[in-house]
Formats: sequence, C-alpha cells, structure tokens
Amino acid sequence: MRRAGLGDGAPAANYGYAKSGYSVYEEENERLTESLRTKVSAIKSLSIEIGTEVKNQNKMLSEMESDFESAGGLLGATMGRLKSLSRGSQTKLLGYMMLFAFFVFFVLYWVIKLR
Repeated sequence: MRRAGLGDGAPAANYGYAKSGYSVYEEENERLTESLRTKVSAIKSLSIEIGTEVKNQNKMLSEMESDFESAGGLLGATMGRLKSLSRGSQTKLLGYMMLFAFFVFFVLYWVIKLR
C-alpha cells in the first residue's frame, strides 16, 4: 500500500522546505560569488597598477644606468689626465710650487713691512 503524499522523492509537505533550503543556499552562493567577483576585480586593478609601477621603475633604472655610464666615462677621463699629470716632470711642478711659496712670502713680507 502506498500512502498518500509519499512518492519516490520527498513528501509533499517537505517539498516547500527543501525548495526554500535550496533557495537559501543559492542566495548564499550568489552572495559569495559576488564577493569573490569584487575581490578578483580589486586584485586585477592592483596587479595592473603594480605592472605600471614596475614599467616606470625599469625605465628610471635604465636612465640611471646611462647616467652612471656617462659619469663613469667622465671620471675615467679625469683619472687619465691625473695619471698623465703625475707622470709628467716633477721638477716643473716643484718649480711652480716654489714660485707660489716665494710669492706668498713676498706678499706677507710687504704687508708686514708697510704696517
């Protein structure tokens, strides 16, 4: 014998409850999906901003590299001049220093004498 209301599925009295439970889960899934969609969108915009910042930083680094290379070339040229100056005749440099010292002492002597 079959009872009325009992079939292969849930009883007729519980059908509305099962549907409402399904609806609650579906609404919760929709809410969670929307929350996840919002988070994914925020992460996407953040990753785009990070990519833009990385491009700007790489550009700045390449500019700095070229500036350092030109400064290195200038420094190398200056060091070459200093080396050639140091290899030059020491007597000439010593003579200039002695003339300068003689000039300074002469000016000091003249200032003291005029007082």
